[in-house]
Amino acid sequence: MTTPSPATLTRTQERALAVTVAVVTANAYYIHPIIGEVARGFGVGEAEIGLVPALNQLALALGILLLLPLGDFYSNRRLCLIFVAGQTLCLGGMVLARDFALFTAASTLLGFFTIAPYLIPAFASKRVAPERLGQVTAQLTAGVIFGILVARMGAEVIAAHTDWHTVYVGAFVLMAAVSAFLPFAMRSEVAPAKQPQAGYGALIASVFTLAARHPDMRLSAAMQGLNFAIFTASWLALALHLTSPAMGYGTDDVGYLAGVAAISIFTTPRLGRWADKVGPRKARRAAAVVQLAGIALFYPLGFNIWTVLVPLLLVNMVGPTVDVTGRMTLFTLAPEIRTRLTTSYIVTMFVGGAIGSALGTAVYDAGGWAATCALLLAMSCSVLVLAIIAERRWRKNAPVTAV
Repeated sequence: MTTPSPATLTRTQERALAVTVAVVTANAYYIHPIIGEVARGFGVGEAEIGLVPALNQLALALGILLLLPLGDFYSNRRLCLIFVAGQTLCLGGMVLARDFALFTAASTLLGFFTIAPYLIPAFASKRVAPERLGQVTAQLTAGVIFGILVARMGAEVIAAHTDWHTVYVGAFVLMAAVSAFLPFAMRSEVAPAKQPQAGYGALIASVFTLAARHPDMRLSAAMQGLNFAIFTASWLALALHLTSPAMGYGTDDVGYLAGVAAISIFTTPRLGRWADKVGPRKARRAAAVVQLAGIALFYPLGFNIWTVLVPLLLVNMVGPTVDVTGRMTLFTLAPEIRTRLTTSYIVTMFVGGAIGSALGTAVYDAGGWAATCALLLAMSCSVLVLAIIAERRWRKNAPVTAV
């Protein structure tokens, strides 16, 4: 008996999935621009409030490690519906929480269930024509960037005109809407998923054994972990810095400033095409150089909301390219191991994001903007060093083509 092929997605379904990715991704980023307001609302310090995004990122990494590999063997649709429903319940807990510990616990569980953005691309890739795969993948990637952008800008604007609590009420309403229409957006699943040959423990263990056998993946993952740490630490510290009494900017000002991230929606596809021509490792090294230049300008230009636009534009222009080129190095490997290698890569990325969240707020609390900029510069230098090592290692091991 032949297995029927999954039905092709309609354009409406494709757009609905992009919206889903945006809404689900946004949940982790609402707190970035309003972190000071949330801290004051619960009466905690800057170092303590850093635990909320840090634990969210760590839980996300743990969820990806324990849940994402299941997507190779079980229905992506069913898994997405379960995880999105779980996120909606967690947001409800954050809305109702009147205690900092409960709020933090709900946010941590929210991170653990944030798996849909990594399952939906796999689901869509099997249901679009090969000649449209890049277009649909780019549309879903744009959904991720758009979700982050709207979360950071919208949270600031809403909090400035109401309060930070309203932000999470709105997030809950959006997730409830997504939970309602997602079964229709993913209704094309028709074939039963294959079952794993080994047990769950062996499946998870294979993630580590595969990572141990692929040093190029480990280098890419380490770079993206540092890259994401730079992203989280810089935005959290910048929000605290600009809204401090010494600077005097409002939370809505930081929200508008977050709009510079929109540049990556336009630059990332173009830089991705350039990476196709010159190779991912060379492109990654160049991106790391530009990012380092931007980070170096954070301190001298970071005391005015207009001048800080310069380093922010540079960092947001090339930051996603480090991630794109890192994933490109994985896509040259065998198809049957890519998902598990991607699991290692994404786990490392979010561990880095968690470390960046904790360090960004703690270092700012201890040493102010100058100490934060020194931390960012050290991490950016590490990305460049690893990029150079990875490129030289690849050149040394690359097969020589006869002329």
